[in-house]
Amino acid sequence: MSELALFGGSPIRTKPFPSWPRISNAIREKVLATLDNEEWGIGSKTISEFNESFAKLHDANHCISLHSGTSALWVSLKAAGVKAGDEVIIPAYTFIATATAVLMTNAIPVFCDIDLKTGNMDPSDIESKITDKTKVVIPVHIAGSPVDLNSILSLAEKHNLAVIEDAAQGHGATYQNKKVGAIGLGGIFSFQSSKNMSAGEGGAIITNDEDFADACFSYHNCGRVKNGAWYEHHRLGSNLRMSAVNAAMLIPQIDTLESEMDLRDKNRATLDRTISEIKGLTPMEMSKGATRSANHIYMCRYTEDLFSGIPRETFFKAMQAEGVYTYKGYNPLYREPLFITNNEEYPWLKGRDYSSLHLEKTEIFCEKEAVWLKQNHLLGDEDDTQDIINAVEKVTIAMKNDPKQFLDFKR
Repeated sequence: MSELALFGGSPIRTKPFPSWPRISNAIREKVLATLDNEEWGIGSKTISEFNESFAKLHDANHCISLHSGTSALWVSLKAAGVKAGDEVIIPAYTFIATATAVLMTNAIPVFCDIDLKTGNMDPSDIESKITDKTKVVIPVHIAGSPVDLNSILSLAEKHNLAVIEDAAQGHGATYQNKKVGAIGLGGIFSFQSSKNMSAGEGGAIITNDEDFADACFSYHNCGRVKNGAWYEHHRLGSNLRMSAVNAAMLIPQIDTLESEMDLRDKNRATLDRTISEIKGLTPMEMSKGATRSANHIYMCRYTEDLFSGIPRETFFKAMQAEGVYTYKGYNPLYREPLFITNNEEYPWLKGRDYSSLHLEKTEIFCEKEAVWLKQNHLLGDEDDTQDIINAVEKVTIAMKNDPKQFLDFKR
């Protein structure tokens, strides 16, 4: 085995992985046709086409398109009836928007621990978090891998709670062979630059509940109601609508999503086979009932003790030096400065001490185990994926053979 790039050797890879987002002729043509022939906002046939197509893609009756996934979360919470002082249960391991959307409704985020094997919300930790103030549970399909929805829906039914799926990373994913997003009351998606469907920015809400859909429409459209007058406003909503140009960028991607998912599936399976053979690295498992992941990113788990105590961060540096970007991903949300700073901006959080919160599995995953590959690393051909495998094998063999050089590494 050649010398590691970390210690002066030649890296496995010097060229970049495939770029994302990808521009196609179909996207160019749809955008230009929209610019030349369409309303760019209200009244756009392109927006209606996207809403209908995306709802159909995800086995839903209704889709409301918005300008971001964060706005989609806020609108969904308001439409579900969340009011000031209510509590919303969310996983502690997810992007900050899941929590900030709760704060934006003047409600209280209640953090739930995760399952280490899947990275998803642990249903067994939810019930102890439920109080008479709890109104909604937001399960997040982390990295596009569906959470154990049946267990969560059963708890929600028992306690009369709404379930809003955060499928920001879950385009095309399935739970019990049904597309995620509208299995609970409703669900949200993001089309931010890194997502598996991207318009630079954008979001969507899908649902099979007509009343919920109508409320979402109102909140995202300045409080207007369907078939109401233009200057008639029933709710404290805002202009959170998607533009026709964003919708035009997304429509062609509905047609290519399946082939891109096939590529991600193939590359993940190849990586899982290699990772599973390396003592100290463990592929992520699928949650009970999950039948297909969107594979937004590739994650696995690192066990420091099985690498003679070599810190995970040193493994990251060695992999990055070989041209494969690995990193830790999220922090526990309740450890973000937003939640540990005594801020009078959020008086409804008075008396809630997030600084004392300790969720063991979330902290183990964040601080010791989680390994992420950048999103575009799953989009390559067989040679690209083999480079990842070669880098993993090169680094881990060196760590096993000569751990001292890694333990002494200070750079």
